[in-house]
Amino acid sequence: MPVITASIDPVTRIEGHLKVDVKVDTVNGVQQVVDVHAIGTLFRGFEKILEHRDPRDAPIVTSRICGVCPTSHAMAAVLSLDQACGVAAPEPARLMRNLVHGACYLESHILHFYLLSLPDYIKGPSMAPWLPGWDPGLRLDRAAEGGFLGHYLAAIEVRRKAHEMGAIYGGKLPHTPAFIAGGITAVSSADDKSQFGAYLDELIAFIEGSYIPDVERLASLYPEYFSIGRGYGHLLSFGAYELNNAGTSKLFAPGRVVSGTPEVQAMNASAISEHIVHSWYHPSTNDVHPAVGDTIPQYPKLEAYSWLKSPRYAGLPYECGPLARMAVNGDYSHGVSVMDRHRARAWEARKLALAMKDWLSQLAVDVSAYTPAAIPTTGAGMGLTEAPRGALGHWLSIASQKIAHYQVITPTCWNISPRDSAHQMGPLEKALMGTPVANADQPIEVLRVIHSVDPCLDCATHVMRAEPTKNRREEI
Repeated sequence: MPVITASIDPVTRIEGHLKVDVKVDTVNGVQQVVDVHAIGTLFRGFEKILEHRDPRDAPIVTSRICGVCPTSHAMAAVLSLDQACGVAAPEPARLMRNLVHGACYLESHILHFYLLSLPDYIKGPSMAPWLPGWDPGLRLDRAAEGGFLGHYLAAIEVRRKAHEMGAIYGGKLPHTPAFIAGGITAVSSADDKSQFGAYLDELIAFIEGSYIPDVERLASLYPEYFSIGRGYGHLLSFGAYELNNAGTSKLFAPGRVVSGTPEVQAMNASAISEHIVHSWYHPSTNDVHPAVGDTIPQYPKLEAYSWLKSPRYAGLPYECGPLARMAVNGDYSHGVSVMDRHRARAWEARKLALAMKDWLSQLAVDVSAYTPAAIPTTGAGMGLTEAPRGALGHWLSIASQKIAHYQVITPTCWNISPRDSAHQMGPLEKALMGTPVANADQPIEVLRVIHSVDPCLDCATHVMRAEPTKNRREEI
């Protein structure tokens, strides 16, 4: 048969704008993906928006990078500010930051499985947002589909409650204004702790009673997806959720798993660089560390096909996210695949929720959660943490008490990156290679791989300009 090129544009049920082009051919009697290009279709501009602003604006502005993981950006920004200002947040601030951050994780994980990924496997009602859609097949009987759909509806309410829980200390969610250099604006009361705990108990009950069983049930129904979507098998975590005020111990430790090697290896941020040979950015910014990198668009450009850059660690493409975190911490060792990503994410939600109960019990009430922090005349900071979708880094430099340089590397840039200077595919591109496709007109198998990685293109591409008008302006 001839090679078929299928373009999914846009990929729906993700955050942001992603186009994926795949070529499908028959290999050894199996129709499968033989080439891939993952394309971020909007320009990234937040780094330029931040230049020359007050450094204290960074947590507020960067949290607008994404509506699903805004707290992760606020956390990375405030960690870089703490470092630049030479302050350490006191224990109540560390605990409340963790609790607000954790609320966003739980909301995101539940959102991902039920609202973004589950429709790839089950038939929903004949109404939007289920229609129009592709046929997922008929592996579930009516009772099983009804159970999944019931939990789908419950998940909508549960994730709202996760936001309400995080807003107790975050002020509001999404886009908390509470994270500041030196701490957090909240002061916990006994009533706050009680209300937060009630929400958290309800979330734990849903995770243990519905989310994890549903993921395990789906995995049992689609066992072939334990051998689909592997990719390179290299896994990376920056670490997250500080367990002491110095930040030297974390619930999710930093580290790397290199495919084919059993031991977890150290993560050194100095080994990171960003490649832009196949991205619409100026060649002068190729293969440099983010602390000195820049965001200079160049469009059009020969060989380029995406607005995403290609982060690499010591020259290698790494996948990040819940599977990477759980593997680095020794909590998950089954494998790397579509279903492994779903299972690791569900079990991570439980691990985090139980840790949040412990942090809440440690939180003192009616105690200040702020250490005064003065913005230095000059300085620099690096904020490394984990968003729900993986490794997130912010790099900040200050001159004349203003932001002189800012650079962000998001999880989606790691996972959905285009080819790099060595023409290595990005992790998602590699994971899609060899995916069997029953119907090239409706390649739902491709969507299942894409959604398992949980792309967040809002995190990776941001700024577009409206059509010329009398009052032309930036749309953010």
